[in-house]
Amino acid sequence: MNKILVTGGCGYIGSHTIVDLLENGFDVISIDDFSRSTDIALAGIEKITGKKIKNYAVDLKNFDAIHTVFQENKNISGIIHFAAYKAVGESVEQPLNYYENNLFGLINLLKCVEEFKIPHFVFSSSCTVYGNPDAIPVTENSPIKEAESPYGATKQMGERIIKDFSFIVNTSCILLRYFNPVGAHPTTYIGELPLGKPMNLVPVITQTAIGKIPKMYVHGNDYDTRDGSCIRDYIHVCDIAHAHTLGLQYLIEKKNQTRCDVFNLGTGNGVTVLEAINTFEKISGVALNYEIGPRRAGDVVAIYANNELAVKKLNWEIKYNLEAMMKTAWDWELKLKNE
Repeated sequence: MNKILVTGGCGYIGSHTIVDLLENGFDVISIDDFSRSTDIALAGIEKITGKKIKNYAVDLKNFDAIHTVFQENKNISGIIHFAAYKAVGESVEQPLNYYENNLFGLINLLKCVEEFKIPHFVFSSSCTVYGNPDAIPVTENSPIKEAESPYGATKQMGERIIKDFSFIVNTSCILLRYFNPVGAHPTTYIGELPLGKPMNLVPVITQTAIGKIPKMYVHGNDYDTRDGSCIRDYIHVCDIAHAHTLGLQYLIEKKNQTRCDVFNLGTGNGVTVLEAINTFEKISGVALNYEIGPRRAGDVVAIYANNELAVKKLNWEIKYNLEAMMKTAWDWELKLKNE
């Protein structure tokens, strides 16, 4: 059995990916220091899969602590690296915090990959690496523009570090550039659980609808888009999670084309903020209390994916549409209220 280390395993995408890995026959351990998550996800994973996951509550910036995890688990055959700070707006306000956490943690992890000869490495990247693209949809060969935020810059630097690293070690790597993960597991045992004020659109929508947030703001309606609000490519978290399992299988079966392959993970459909709000109102029957506010620093105007490469090479398919994304997110929010 292949043992996979998932960093950030108690986070939003990490927890859903652990479920998918377990359902596809992998053995999994997790590293998560709970700085941006809680142990609720561990209980949810166990309820869904019937399997208890070992989590090491260590900070990736602490090399000695990470090293101990690898010493205790000599049979790790692959790593999926999620653990990073991810809020665009917060990264603008706290750039040094983001550079330190996201880059030092990655470098420490790669040092262990080299020492312990881990054969497969999957990196959680982001469409933010494309900056404000010249043309959409973006492909994996679209130019890497200047990042619009320190968060985006850490993903660009992370990709470069991994590419350079892949040339000197016997480790096959994949960079998964995903767009805007939303929704929750259909069982409602795991979902997006922001600590403090949510930074992403869909939890802001659901928390406004449930009454946790009195009013939400749309950050600008004067962009050059069909309704003036920003365009994003929303993709269900379970579809994203399964792509990581497929990515590992792709590496294990030695199907990779280079030392470091790159894939976009999105639906290929651009949705405006106002369209997302309207879809939520339709499936929930709740009228959102929102108003138009000023633009937010770090936001790109419009971006969505060309996902043909992942569909072809990874045999990936999109199973959830926008209505299903919103429904699972809302079911998750309702469940949290009733607990």
